[in-house]
Amino acid sequence: MSVAQPCYDRSRLTPGIVHIGLGNFHRAHMAVYLDDLFARGEDHDWAILGAGVRPADARMRDALKAQDCLSTVIELDPEGKRARRIGAMIDFIAVDPSNGPLIAAMSRPEIRIVSLTVTEGGYFIDPATGRFDPSAPDIVADSAAPDRPTTAFGAIIAALRNRREAGVAPFTVLSCDNLPGNGDAARTATVGLARLSDPDLAEWIDATATFPNGMVDRIAPATGPRECAMAAAFGLDDPVPVTCEPFRQWALEDRFASGRPALEKVGVTFTSDVHAFETMKIRILNGGHAIIAYPGGIKGIGHVHDVMADETIAAFLDRIETDEILPIVPPVPGQDLDDYKRLIRDRFANPEIADTARRLCFDGSNRQPKFIIPSIRDNIARGVMPEGLILASALWCRYCYGIDEHGQAIAPNDPNWETLTAAAHEAKQNPARWIAMRAIYGDLADDRDVVAAFADALHLVWSQGVDAAMSQYIANRPDRARHS
Repeated sequence: MSVAQPCYDRSRLTPGIVHIGLGNFHRAHMAVYLDDLFARGEDHDWAILGAGVRPADARMRDALKAQDCLSTVIELDPEGKRARRIGAMIDFIAVDPSNGPLIAAMSRPEIRIVSLTVTEGGYFIDPATGRFDPSAPDIVADSAAPDRPTTAFGAIIAALRNRREAGVAPFTVLSCDNLPGNGDAARTATVGLARLSDPDLAEWIDATATFPNGMVDRIAPATGPRECAMAAAFGLDDPVPVTCEPFRQWALEDRFASGRPALEKVGVTFTSDVHAFETMKIRILNGGHAIIAYPGGIKGIGHVHDVMADETIAAFLDRIETDEILPIVPPVPGQDLDDYKRLIRDRFANPEIADTARRLCFDGSNRQPKFIIPSIRDNIARGVMPEGLILASALWCRYCYGIDEHGQAIAPNDPNWETLTAAAHEAKQNPARWIAMRAIYGDLADDRDVVAAFADALHLVWSQGVDAAMSQYIANRPDRARHS
């Protein structure tokens, strides 16, 4: 099988971007767009310098440096796999506990964008309030020692300080993480942390740097022996290949402090309506992941395509998305929401991806407030009690109990697993205990109708089982208008 190689002279590339967090998603998404752009013979001064702030990033650096920073990307189309080598990254900055090499690289004038994939929970923002959390231990440490930061945002601030002192324009901070208002979140984290040690610098950053919002989308599962074997089948000895679905999408605000590559030439949508794209994706796709993952996990189903082959779970997803999610998603330019919903179902069902329910279940304490609870709130605002979404949240609670329906232990799968498991055990007898987690549910804990609906849903799950609970919701289309 053939492997597509970069069709441009990589020796002539020069860096314009530092990317922090060289996980699978970045290498299957942003790096691929830039590779496509470079293949057109354009913008060769926008190559990527990889970077990281965690010990695991050092291992990724070693693996990629050993292969000249090339990444293998294998598209898992059911009609046939395609492999290519992505050459958009030309070096990987040394990973250091105090981030000195990273700060030095970001201080260089030719670096005009610093992009990030540091996970949804890496922005130090309280999920219930949307406010910066100055009490987070890493933030406290960075604010006390701003010259030796351990976080990505601390390093960004240190580099921006250097640039201001040198009279160099600020770079754009471009979040590529999958969270609502990712650019706004990056601004909040950067300015919030800077304000703790240098208020004047914080004001300069807020006034001069830019933090565009963007919607990113591509499913790129974790790499394991299966993925390495795929690379080997293409004749590649690569310990860190990336597999992904054929689909990809990126919508961005056109707000860049020091210029940008012409990504619109390779399929990126620049729009002032990023929020609409973002809401569509987060509510339908990411919310859909949560809707199917927890019943799949409770039933002991390993792969996402097998979860979608479960007729009850598939029908559960369709009913919630049709009745409770599509009606609250605003119009998206050039997009039919029913078509998008069908596309999502097909993407979830792709057997080549072999994504796992466990991956989708991970970090519910951070993801539920972003992907499920806002849809609950929006339905309540339109006078509808969203029984399906509330049942989906009750299924998350049941999953966090830590034992599936076959009596098998569910391994810890959340940074707050012990707290969640304790709450789930209490909620079995007192469901209000779960909703009382205000860091997740906020003031929904004070809504008697929501608390009662959650209690009914969780009781049904425990008394009759997951399938019966979903089936009852699917079969019944009661008057769902809210009653106080």
